[in-house]
Amino acid sequence: MFPKGVVHSTSRQIDNSTLTSAPMHIPDQKLAQVVDRFEHIEARMGATTDGAEIVQLGKDYAELKPIVEGVRKLQSVRAEMEDLAAMLDDPEMGAMAKEEIQALKDQLPELEHEVSILLLPKDKDDNASIVLEIRAGTGGDEAAIFAGDLYRMYARYAQLNKWKVEIESESEAEMGGYKEIVASISGAGVYGMMKFESGVHRVQRVPVTETQGRIHTSAATVAVLPEPEDIDIGFSMGDVRVDTMRASGAGGQHVNKTDSAVRMTHIPTGVVVVCDAKSQHMNRANAERLLKMRLYDIEKQRIDAERADERKGQVGSGDRSERIRTYNYPQGRVTDHRIGLTLYKLDKIVAGDELSDVIDALIAEDQAARLAQMEADG
Repeated sequence: MFPKGVVHSTSRQIDNSTLTSAPMHIPDQKLAQVVDRFEHIEARMGATTDGAEIVQLGKDYAELKPIVEGVRKLQSVRAEMEDLAAMLDDPEMGAMAKEEIQALKDQLPELEHEVSILLLPKDKDDNASIVLEIRAGTGGDEAAIFAGDLYRMYARYAQLNKWKVEIESESEAEMGGYKEIVASISGAGVYGMMKFESGVHRVQRVPVTETQGRIHTSAATVAVLPEPEDIDIGFSMGDVRVDTMRASGAGGQHVNKTDSAVRMTHIPTGVVVVCDAKSQHMNRANAERLLKMRLYDIEKQRIDAERADERKGQVGSGDRSERIRTYNYPQGRVTDHRIGLTLYKLDKIVAGDELSDVIDALIAEDQAARLAQMEADG
């Protein structure tokens, strides 16, 4: 359920009582299959000596463990209900058994819903770290200042989640903020939490440069690129032109005086990346990594576009040009247009402290849509 201070105008409201009132009944056979697979992985982990297999088994084990915990809890409740049902005809125990069965029945919808969510197919990139790209859009100096606000919002959100943030490249603006900033965010499940942030973010406020007190509308674009462990996109450095140059910036001590920045251009696609830390060696490695991620992301967006019709009811459309959110300072509200969610706590959200209220709602909406699709598919 949405937290207090929320206006939610769309017809597809996320409300736990609604979602759990008519849960999907998960067949016992499917639950048993999940547990059997987990137990097989456990047994194999204690038997194999192959290093690569041990690493893969460890990942599979970590992914399945919370699912199996939920499944076993559901299995336990179902088994207990069967045991109690056998006691209903007992003159002494029947009344008590009936009460306990009803209590367990009351728990069942929520348990079924929780396990249904756990069993939803995972995006293979959900556990990946990301590269976050923020660029000033329409609005001149104010757009650059807003881009800086967005970066600090995400950096704080990352800190709260104990993720690591490293700036890959930045182009500072004269009046503050960034024309563009690219940062790596690493940690467990980063992409799964951040993937719905891609798109156009719009701000409505009186800019610091405005002398008449008029409200302006500016925008910045956000792109979230997953960093999968194995990227197989037919990449070859033979298709890449590498240039070295001095780092760009607003001026002063932050600008490198040597040609340490690296620009890589993927000739077949025209994709360009720039890394401008102090070490040219590190910049080369990071630029190659980032270029692979950009190319992977292009392929991912192409696949998403092909699936657009079947995914049109879901939050993630793959369209990076979509206006997804408005930050209205005069009214103190943040509105996510994809799910009709409005929160009147702009300062806390922009500070990053309560951005989770928006992100959690987006994840819940996506889960609800996918559950509905799973039920429709039978």
